[in-house]
Amino acid sequence: MSNTSQIRNELGDFSSIVCFKAVVVGTEEALGEKAAAIALISAGRNRGKQVAEQLGLAGKGIASAEIVPQLQAALGKDGTRLCIIDKIVESGETISVYCRETICSAGEPQGSPRKLTFTLGAVQGVLEKVTGKRLRGKQTESVLRGGS
Repeated sequence: MSNTSQIRNELGDFSSIVCFKAVVVGTEEALGEKAAAIALISAGRNRGKQVAEQLGLAGKGIASAEIVPQLQAALGKDGTRLCIIDKIVESGETISVYCRETICSAGEPQGSPRKLTFTLGAVQGVLEKVTGKRLRGKQTESVLRGGS
């Protein structure tokens, strides 16, 4: 996702995973796990909708061949580094998104119960703009707990 101007002149537009994780943990401690999850998913949805708008993906539909490559560029190693999206599969009413190296799971030990709240919300927000529908995101697997 090319940004013609940086928000910060000297430090650039990126922050560390350590700082982001501190926000997540602090939010969980202040609000409790469930309320924090709601807040972080909502924040992610908001960001995802912005990404979809910036990329011109609104209303394109899941079947569009450009969705995954554009999200890989915007959210992956050449973009904000939120996560790597490997594929998006639509099966009936279900849309499955396969992600790895998510910011939410970074540094977590194997077996950690950490949920991918912000990442889930961001992907959900993009897909809501792409499909024009309100979706209900749900994390089904995690590499932290033996998923692929």
